[in-house]
Amino acid sequence: MPYSHHSHSGQFCGHAKNTLEEVVQDAIAKGFHTFALTEHIPRPIEDFYPEEADSHTAESLAKLFDDFLVEAARLREAYAPRIKLLIGFESEWIRPSTHQIIQGIMERYTFDFFMGSIHHCHTIPIDFDRATYEKARDAAGGTDERLFEDYFDEQYGMLQALTPPVVGHFDLIRLLSDHRDADFKGMDGVWKRMQRNLEYIASYDGVLELNSAGLRKGLAEPYPCSPVCLAFLRMGGRFVMSDDSHGTDQIATNYPRLLQYIRKVGINDVFFVDKEAAPNDSRIAAGFSSITVDKLIRLPFWTTAQ
Repeated sequence: MPYSHHSHSGQFCGHAKNTLEEVVQDAIAKGFHTFALTEHIPRPIEDFYPEEADSHTAESLAKLFDDFLVEAARLREAYAPRIKLLIGFESEWIRPSTHQIIQGIMERYTFDFFMGSIHHCHTIPIDFDRATYEKARDAAGGTDERLFEDYFDEQYGMLQALTPPVVGHFDLIRLLSDHRDADFKGMDGVWKRMQRNLEYIASYDGVLELNSAGLRKGLAEPYPCSPVCLAFLRMGGRFVMSDDSHGTDQIATNYPRLLQYIRKVGINDVFFVDKEAAPNDSRIAAGFSSITVDKLIRLPFWTTAQ
């Protein structure tokens, strides 16, 4: 009965598949204890992804997010005896207006938690495809190292503005780079920025997401890579598990490898968002609980997980 804190559905995300109810049903079938529904926030038209440009306006994308929250609440009640569903969102951090959008959402709705993520640098997507990654790299000065530095600087701005309870795919920037599995070796400026960001997350008791989607996309390790995890562990940092699924075929994908990674890195306790735990953040409705890795590995979930 493990946990995932990051998911998307084709009903409410243009680059995902399946309805939200199908996602929930599959999570139940695969034995999840806690599963978070975290669609992307609405964005202005200049920040649409290609698949959204032909099917949405800014207004319809905003309505889609409202519809997601209505459906998520219905599903949470309907499936409450079988699974603990969390309702949250995944942020963006693209331009100054992004902060205003997030503030507006949080004033209108109450969430169990939310995930602070970055998918853009210099307002250009960095994980959509190689061509757009190269555009972002050119905007940063033409090297992976310069783009990495800018990415972690923008991430720091997001962290300061939002103090997200969970930080999503901390080192996503490496996915389409020429240094995918190099652990940022020899990049002193990048490491200085990552250290700063990790220290800031630890200072407000933020939690890092262990995201198995990196494995699905061909990386040698999940997000974040092991040197980042080790640095955060030395700060007393905490971690949650996520599959970052974009449809039923990705739910729990590579979770056995994620568990192996957790053990290899030396993480002794895995945390999860828990509505029965008191929140330490007045903006959200849930707190965090934990399970030891020794107990986690004995759960029956792992006998069928792939």
